[in-house]
Amino acid sequence: MTRSVGQPLLRADGRAKVTGQARYSAEVPVASVVYAVMVTSDIAKGRVLEVDASAALKEPGVLDVLWHGNAMRLPGDLSPADRGDRVVQVLQDDRILYSNQPIALAVADTFERAVHAALLVGVRSSPERHTVEMEDELDRATPQDINRASGARPADQVLGDPTLGLRQADASVEATYELPPETHNPMEPHATIAVWSGPERVTLYDATQGIFGVRKKIAKFFAIPPQNVRVITKFVGGGFGCKGSTWSHVPLAALAAKQLNRPVKLVLTRPQMFGMVGGRPHVRQQLTVGAKRDGKLTVLRHQSFSTTSRFDTFLEPAASVSRDCYACANIESKHRVVRLDIGTPAPMRAPGESSGGFALESALDELAHKLSIDPLKLRLRNYAEVDPMEGKPFSSKSLRACYEAASRRFGWEKRSPKPRSITRGGLLVGMGMATASYPANFSLAQAAARLTADGTALVQSGAVDIGTGTYTVMAQVAADALRLPVSKVRFDLGDSEMPESPRSGGSQTAASVSSAVLLTCNALRDRLVKMAVADPASPLHGARPEDVAVEDGSLSAGGRADTYVEIIRRAGGQAIEERGEAKPDPERKRYSLHSFGAQFAEVLVDPDLGTTRVTRLVGAFAAGRILNARLARSQFISGMVWGIGMALHEHTVYDARLGRIVTRDLADYHVPVNADVPEIDPIFLDEVDSHVDPAGVKGIGEIGITGVAAAIANAVFNATGIRVRTLPITPDKLLQLPTAERQQRPSAHR
Repeated sequence: MTRSVGQPLLRADGRAKVTGQARYSAEVPVASVVYAVMVTSDIAKGRVLEVDASAALKEPGVLDVLWHGNAMRLPGDLSPADRGDRVVQVLQDDRILYSNQPIALAVADTFERAVHAALLVGVRSSPERHTVEMEDELDRATPQDINRASGARPADQVLGDPTLGLRQADASVEATYELPPETHNPMEPHATIAVWSGPERVTLYDATQGIFGVRKKIAKFFAIPPQNVRVITKFVGGGFGCKGSTWSHVPLAALAAKQLNRPVKLVLTRPQMFGMVGGRPHVRQQLTVGAKRDGKLTVLRHQSFSTTSRFDTFLEPAASVSRDCYACANIESKHRVVRLDIGTPAPMRAPGESSGGFALESALDELAHKLSIDPLKLRLRNYAEVDPMEGKPFSSKSLRACYEAASRRFGWEKRSPKPRSITRGGLLVGMGMATASYPANFSLAQAAARLTADGTALVQSGAVDIGTGTYTVMAQVAADALRLPVSKVRFDLGDSEMPESPRSGGSQTAASVSSAVLLTCNALRDRLVKMAVADPASPLHGARPEDVAVEDGSLSAGGRADTYVEIIRRAGGQAIEERGEAKPDPERKRYSLHSFGAQFAEVLVDPDLGTTRVTRLVGAFAAGRILNARLARSQFISGMVWGIGMALHEHTVYDARLGRIVTRDLADYHVPVNADVPEIDPIFLDEVDSHVDPAGVKGIGEIGITGVAAAIANAVFNATGIRVRTLPITPDKLLQLPTAERQQRPSAHR
């Protein structure tokens, strides 16, 4: 039988999505549902003095306007439910902590009436002095430890003597790199439907990356047992980190439904996606890299400052990438948070590695230029055979092969090291490259597998498919473990009544859930073999289990055969089920666990207009066992496209005077569109790793973006000779050429 793992099978949920049969959270039909629309603050800090709902309540169909003066008091603990959770605002007091904070909720019998009612609500507030600018609070930045799925790490780490390393360097670069705040903009906005079926039992249809996190939070807030909270999420229209936490709107929907004794649907508008539900914070990074003339690094210093809210803490662990990427005897990394009057940030695709990689890989490019060494050769000169900071061996590392495959496909040998030396049609041509890396995360996950009388299998886990193809790849893993054609296996997910799994974030779902599915299905297959050899009525009776081969649902040994269908029939016809789990083994701690890759970019820069167009991207990635070649390609491409957005487009702009985000929709907040996306060529190496997890899988959802912004910025320097250290790379940053260079530059109209 042909194994299905690794094959480019079509999405199991593809037809349902393109035909509209797939129901997203806001589309689930619920009888007698009413609609809630949030009223949000227009100041960044202060207090609500009065909410005037009189005009709204006079309108037809308006059921109520809830605010802190009349909303029910939540009986439970309002602190975060776990370390990945956030502090939220749910109409329990008069404090305004950031602009766009929910301060009232209009509820009506139709969505249109709820929108109209929300517009009629008058709010009188008392503003207080605020700041949304990092510069204002930079001198009060504080250290912050790193908390990730792979475990906690200290804010600061030092290896060797960085001061001595800097003195030993023949050349060095000291520079500051900056990323603006960025905002998630998944196609599906956040949405929740809350339905109470008694005073202590609630069902939530929620657009979330983690149904068990939602269950914990709602149970904690309402002081009810977790098993009384059911969360269902069958499809998510993009998450990328913003749907990993349970934000204010979720308990607000549950609160309104309980107080009004009606099912309530609450869907965020696009402007409400800005500030209330996270985003990448403003990140400023100070880099010092130094090397001998041959390119051998003598020092690597990386300090990161990232913004967070005053009432909660989120850290962008940008400097962590410098701890385990390159061989260097003297490394120092520091993380600081800067508290502002903003909503709490959140993980955004490859948090830490994508932002930190921009700074680190840009600095190395600057160092290579100063030393007149090819940037790829500089990285190979400092290739880390073991984890530099911890001295651990890597569980697997195929980065050399990634460099080789990507550089060959890209044609790196054609690059000229001299900026502004190659033109095409009057445009400046540049080539750049960068390293990609991301931790290989793996968390406890559970699964259940059931084989039915007709020989088909149902496998379940409470994971969430955020569009990556979890329905498909888990069916492939289960099919191979059960020795069945994938057509006879169905995988289901997204219900908190199923076995528990971690949030779909941190590139851990494929590794964690596939390991649980693999072990559970292996146990079910072994159980069926044992049933057969122990059954006097089976042709395999008396055979040794280890001698029994299984293919296509048929068992054989010594010329005798039995089938799953017959085994179940003889056992009474009832489905046979196994439940199991996979969790990190202590042995795993002996290794440094990462996915690696190499990114190469070509750009064209118009010297008259300063516009940049990415014309080619080539990336090679080594990420453990590839479960589905088609879906893996999609994941890598999507990450690389997002890297274009990070490099050239994305910027959440605050009005410092009002403390308000002014880029509040997709007209003002720019993301790449089809015209911005060039030929993208991902290469992935199927890597054998027996240490990373039982399935040998490393996540790929996030590594695709890492290194892209740096590769593009490095290509822009190669094209123009201008080093852009603050993203995004916009025309104004490329038009500041010295007068002499302006006179010498090639004409775009030539």
